[in-house]
Amino acid sequence: MNKLSGNIPDALGHIGSLEELYIAHNSLSGSIPSVLQNLTSLSVLDISFNNLQGEVPDEGVFRNITYLVVAGNINLCGGTPQLHLAPCPTSPSSKNRKRMPKSLVISLATAGAILLSLLVILLLWIFCKKLKPSQKTLAHNSIVDDHYKRIPYHALLRGTNEFSIANLLGRGSYGAVYKCVLDTEDRTLAVKVFNLGQSRYSKSFEVECEAMRRIRHRCLIKIITSCSSVNHQGQEFKALVFEFMPNGNLDGWLHPKSQEPTTNNTLSLAQRLDIAADIVDAIEYLHNYCQPLVIHCDLKPSNILLAGDMSARVGDFGISRILQENTSEGMQTSYGSTGIRGFIGYVAPEYGEGSAASTAGDIYSLGILLLEMFTGRSPTEGTFGDSLDLHKFAEDALPDRTLEIADPTMWLHSGQHDNSTSIRIQELLVSVFKLGIFCSKQQPRDRALTRDAAEEMHAIRDAYLKFIGGHGAEKEASTREIQNSLE
Repeated sequence: MNKLSGNIPDALGHIGSLEELYIAHNSLSGSIPSVLQNLTSLSVLDISFNNLQGEVPDEGVFRNITYLVVAGNINLCGGTPQLHLAPCPTSPSSKNRKRMPKSLVISLATAGAILLSLLVILLLWIFCKKLKPSQKTLAHNSIVDDHYKRIPYHALLRGTNEFSIANLLGRGSYGAVYKCVLDTEDRTLAVKVFNLGQSRYSKSFEVECEAMRRIRHRCLIKIITSCSSVNHQGQEFKALVFEFMPNGNLDGWLHPKSQEPTTNNTLSLAQRLDIAADIVDAIEYLHNYCQPLVIHCDLKPSNILLAGDMSARVGDFGISRILQENTSEGMQTSYGSTGIRGFIGYVAPEYGEGSAASTAGDIYSLGILLLEMFTGRSPTEGTFGDSLDLHKFAEDALPDRTLEIADPTMWLHSGQHDNSTSIRIQELLVSVFKLGIFCSKQQPRDRALTRDAAEEMHAIRDAYLKFIGGHGAEKEASTREIQNSLE
């Protein structure tokens, strides 16, 4: 985003110690210098959203790059298979062509005319024999592309034991989510079945399909496929199939139903920092790197899902908004479901005044979410009076009562702290609370920008890992393993 133009200089290929190169969202043109693949130290490369063209090299760092690294350069071709780019043209240049004998040209032309005639006859015969509307084979509003495996309704019906209560994972205003094990799959899936009694629920399916079709990130819930069909009762059926998250959602860990909090149903400080870092990574991708940009509009603990290693996935894009252009943070939306239906306590105050959805609205929800994660208090908790909310509750406590308002279940995962350790942990928590307060300011213009919030959250998490003997931002072991080793 530095408004760079011109070609990528070949001289970059001579910086032998270059490890990471980020030149995305500029106006760079020309081809990708092949000399970059000779940089043995280069491990990260991001050249997305420029005007590059020509063949993508396939050696060195280019062997392991993903589509996101080159996205937004519509004239690129070739590269490794995982990029799914069009193959480069292979026709030889005119100056290298050899003139064919005239007799050979005539023979080839005659043979070509005969083959073309036969092909036309064959196509006409097929067309007359199978004159049926091809639309019947397509699912309306489906996000399924060629690389998605199609899953029919009856397979989902069997995999969920006819959508039984025993397989119900959760229920919301837009539908229900079921655990599903297909006959042909070894893995467990999650199926979100939409309520279709009202038009807004059908609209939610369309919006979520459109959003999920565009996004790919490790911290976003992974879409497997969709199903748009008719159920066994002859009614319209729409569902999305996602990867299964064995550790449920964040809400269940912050507010366990069990009366007795234990290390098995609560989160340590290290786990909360890791989860928070994953969440801001997902939001930064949606706001700054997705094309076009996406506003989630419904950030809350129940929409943060946890994988087997307790890493976080942001899910539920049923009321998301998709922006027209990738220009700047806070711009107006292009389309999405009608009205704001986020959850009370997490919805930005300006939405209640009729303001359009914006990235600043997501940042407000993120701020409230961070405060809830580290205080253990819900923004709709009854203990808050009319003049007090979670934002004000945290703001009034800093810095002297920081440990007092922190969720006490965090300390179930660690032993006794000495004075210096407590002081350092308090400093880190103060930083987290300040970030949550900064993000949840009343006025949108006063809130943190998405990129700044992500950088600050990572700095806090990295400082804690360094303090407890970790290795910067790299999670070589789970946070639970790190905590156990300290104990």
